[in-house]
Formats: sequence, C-alpha cells, structure tokens
Amino acid sequence: MSVTSLYPVLMSQDVGAAAAFYREVMGCETTFESDWYVSLRLGAFELAILAHDHATVPEKYRALPRGVIVNLEVEDVDALYSSVTSQAGLTPVLPLRDEPFGQRHFIIEAPDGVLLDAIQPIPPTAEYADAYAAS
Repeated sequence: MSVTSLYPVLMSQDVGAAAAFYREVMGCETTFESDWYVSLRLGAFELAILAHDHATVPEKYRALPRGVIVNLEVEDVDALYSSVTSQAGLTPVLPLRDEPFGQRHFIIEAPDGVLLDAIQPIPPTAEYADAYAAS
C-alpha cells in the first residue's frame, strides 16, 4: 500500500464557522471549500471539516465530534497563548501550564465541542523521561 495522505475530518454543525476558527486561530489555508466540506492545510498538515448530516456520511454515524482533542504543537506556546487570549478574545478551558510529562500547553474550545490543545514540548521530569522512545 502506498499512502499519499492521512488526515482527520471533523464533522461539524456549521462548516463555515468551524473552518473560519481553524483559519483564524491556527493560520490554516483553505485548499477546497464548499458549503458542506472544507479542506485546510497548515504547512504539510491537513485538516478537513465536513457537515455532520451530509449524504456521504452513513446515516447511523451522522453526529458531532465527542471526546476529540486536536493537538497543535508550536515552537512558542506563550506567544500563541497571548494571541489567542488578547487578540482573538478566547478563554482557555485549561490555562497555560507546564506538565511533568514534557509539555507546556493550554486548551481552548473549538467549534462543535472539539478541544484544541496548543503544545510546546519541554523537557520531561525524570519520572517521565524514560517513557520517551529514543530518537
């Protein structure tokens, strides 16, 4: 099998609003846009938004996301935090903090109940250091 792409597709109640959020907060660029589907790109990464009730989704599975976290790893999470809270006016559901497992991060609520976890890797504590695979 030769894979050409792999990316998540988030089902949405309002495709346009969800796509606008990811464009504004993450800086994604639109590569395809219709009223029921938007394909976004951020560098080499892709994310798509699909109307949850579209005919291409089997009827039994037409639902909004539940329990989904999208991780956005950045070089300067403090700068993003400042931008998101002061310029975009968003209130994190998890404030900026350091985690012993090697992350400085915060979480904001994205459309449709999705959580966006903005992360900057930091050195883990000794307790977690051995859990990482050698590179």
